[in-house]
Amino acid sequence: MTSPGSSATDLPDYAPIPPSALGVALNDQGYYVGRVERNLYWVTDGTYQAAFLTTRDGVVLFDAPPTIGGNLRRAIDEMAAANGVTNRVTHLVYSHHHDDHSGAASLFENVVHIGHEETRRLLLRDNSPARPAPDVTFADRYTLEVGGERVELAWHGPNHSPDNIYIHFPDHDTLMFIDVVNAGWVPIYNLNLSDDVIGYVAAPSIVLDYPWTHFISGHLGRLATREDVAVHQAYIADIQASSKAALASVDPTPFYMKYGAAGNSWGFVQGYLDAVTERAAAPIIAKYTGVLAAADIEIYTRTTTFAIMQSLRLDSGPSAPVHP
Repeated sequence: MTSPGSSATDLPDYAPIPPSALGVALNDQGYYVGRVERNLYWVTDGTYQAAFLTTRDGVVLFDAPPTIGGNLRRAIDEMAAANGVTNRVTHLVYSHHHDDHSGAASLFENVVHIGHEETRRLLLRDNSPARPAPDVTFADRYTLEVGGERVELAWHGPNHSPDNIYIHFPDHDTLMFIDVVNAGWVPIYNLNLSDDVIGYVAAPSIVLDYPWTHFISGHLGRLATREDVAVHQAYIADIQASSKAALASVDPTPFYMKYGAAGNSWGFVQGYLDAVTERAAAPIIAKYTGVLAAADIEIYTRTTTFAIMQSLRLDSGPSAPVHP
């Protein structure tokens, strides 16, 4: 952690960003809006992404990140004017309940909010005036039809969050799925701050089962490709293999002798699990630096490795030898 008094000269330097991770140039207002295919558009501020579909009956917005905020309205107005269609937003689809992807929802009034049934439960729990709970919900699948356009919404189980859904635009060769794959970048802390390790690891295979060319991943400054998903899968698979090898090779005895024998159980656990995490993460950091942006920010891969290693222990087992 950096201290509150740190200056720019005190901060660490990182490896250059690989060209494949660089995004589009933003306009003077701090956003970019571009056509994905036909009347489907995406918007980014360089870190977050949203999408919208223009139809003869109105605009359907997909997510409302607060960092983009009012620029969503500007982007919609820009594209609607350029194409001679209405700029009235009639529907807003939530990918999931997290505020960083929905916190600007209240900027759009008199719209139908759509999301998974768990999204409704969680937003009612959170009681945030910025994020109205969905009016229309579904359990597994829902087909949204507006102004002659069709969007397929599906829930395939928990992953990044309990309610994160897959948004497929079959007539636009596009899939939108948020907070698992970052195009050209490693996940941030703990698998992009995800709730369900097993669901997160399995999700990219579900993504690739869909037919699509364009992928809106929710983060950073460009659209993703199928190759981006494959590189992400390789990164995660390497962490899994390295974690299994570290669990098999790191000897817990020194940590037990130092801490456990003295009655400090948590000291033993900290020493041993940190040693396993360090051994597992080190080769991944070295391999992906220069391949995925921010791979050299070691805490990202280390915390993701820790989460995966703990899932291997606790979900797959064994967590420890069975006492005789």
